[in-house]
Amino acid sequence: MESTGKVWLVGAGPGDPEQLTLKAVKAIAGADVLLVDDLVNPDILAHAPASARVIHVGKRGGCKSTAQAFIERLMVSEAQAGRRVVRLKGGDPFVFGRGGEERAFLMASGVEVEVVNGISSGLAAPSAIGVPLTHRDWSSGAIFVTGHERQDEHGAARTPDWGLLAQTGLTLVIYMGVARCRQIQAALLAGGKAGTTPVAVIQSATGSGQAHLLTTLAALTDDLLLSGLGSPSIIVVGDVVRCADVVGNPRLAEAVG
Repeated sequence: MESTGKVWLVGAGPGDPEQLTLKAVKAIAGADVLLVDDLVNPDILAHAPASARVIHVGKRGGCKSTAQAFIERLMVSEAQAGRRVVRLKGGDPFVFGRGGEERAFLMASGVEVEVVNGISSGLAAPSAIGVPLTHRDWSSGAIFVTGHERQDEHGAARTPDWGLLAQTGLTLVIYMGVARCRQIQAALLAGGKAGTTPVAVIQSATGSGQAHLLTTLAALTDDLLLSGLGSPSIIVVGDVVRCADVVGNPRLAEAVG
């Protein structure tokens, strides 16, 4: 075994084990240690060797999470002990996965690191219900944005400029937005986004618990509450939602038709 190991930051995809990349499977199969996030489908661990040590490091919005500093130190210590470490994350490690922070920390610690991209839920969730993010008739682009509010080093809230986003005319793909749905809805409406704009909320995309809601921006908060959907969900705002599968649900078909 080499004196210094290596870390792979691996995207486990949106939930469906068949959406793993071949490169991800290869990295998992060669791991000595796997640090696994909560949103990773447990079936994916079937690709790991029986000898591998699996450490669950919970990372889910609104729930108790393993401290990020602890995870980073653990990756360094395991790699410096000569082990092959896979940091397994839901979706893609570089799309709201803190992969950039982890890569920088590992490199600063002298640890070799490789990023293995995965299919982000922001791509998989819309397509799971027939929604493209771009469409020649309705949207020339898409914006991935977090609905999670974070404080900066001075204690001030860091939030997206929803008013500016409302004016772009592009598809909005909102991660971690359920908890702040009412504030996001109000800000988009105040920014000039039409209340009739179609919206989709997709929970647990590609997994066995997948469910979705189709509604309009004006009715989003009320309909979401009635639907019972929660995290993890992707919220898609834009005319592309008109492409969604609505068979068997005439009320929602009328809402986005």
